[in-house]
Amino acid sequence: MDKNREAGSMSLLKIGFRTVLRNKLAVFGFAVIVLLILASALAPLLTPHDRDAVDLTAVYQKPSRLHLLGTDEVGRDVLTRLLYSGRVSLSVGLVSTSIAAVIGVLLGAIAGYYGGTVDFVISRMIDIVMCFPFFVIAIALAAIMGPGIWNIMIISGVLSWTSVARMVRAQTLSLREREFIEAARALGLNSLEIILKHIIPNVSAIIIVYTTLGIAGGILSEAGLSFMGIGIKLPTPSWGNMLSAAQNLKSLQHYWWLWVPPGLLIFLTVLSINFLGDGLRDALDPKSIKR
Repeated sequence: MDKNREAGSMSLLKIGFRTVLRNKLAVFGFAVIVLLILASALAPLLTPHDRDAVDLTAVYQKPSRLHLLGTDEVGRDVLTRLLYSGRVSLSVGLVSTSIAAVIGVLLGAIAGYYGGTVDFVISRMIDIVMCFPFFVIAIALAAIMGPGIWNIMIISGVLSWTSVARMVRAQTLSLREREFIEAARALGLNSLEIILKHIIPNVSAIIIVYTTLGIAGGILSEAGLSFMGIGIKLPTPSWGNMLSAAQNLKSLQHYWWLWVPPGLLIFLTVLSINFLGDGLRDALDPKSIKR
């Protein structure tokens, strides 16, 4: 039985993998994300300039062979700062989504499995958090906690768990009445073991898709907060605060290389992550898998 189950799982994984490969947009999104991660990780090898090196003799230079994307208001190389910004923006998206996924999956599984009063309390918590606009609460928390990369990760994570919690809760409500859950109870497994070993693995498809799509939301949250001046503070660069630094009329009219590249990277990254998330959702949905 175990060998047959393992063979069936491997077969479904192969079918899902082929489904993703047939989705050209998902493959494109994956390739772009990998390229951005590699470019950010290898930033010191890809550019000869220092991230924070100031050169007041090279202020607002246009793109050239020496500075491929020009320089900013204090002569720093824009391409270099873009590459290093990718580390910050992608890290915020990944860590904040991981925080939200851990909170949402645990609370959703607990609410769905126990039901009754526990479900009522957690569901009302979800409703309360979802009632408030994200950026209103995020701005208030950022003002209290102060700017910084870790604060932005925490703020984005603790305000973004409600969607995955609702999805996991709904799936758990149907799973808890299945035969394999009854068998686990009969074998003497306690509630925590059932949730961790049986419920959560069976909602892993939802978690994977949410995590993928949630990274895009985390990147946009960081960009929005940094653009408003309460996110990542200079000199640490992020795509959001690079846009914020170029929001004056003079930069918008004459120095396009200060705001077009970071804006384009945010757009391309979010679009690629959404393409990949849609592809994974199709691949992990049994109803949509084509053998």
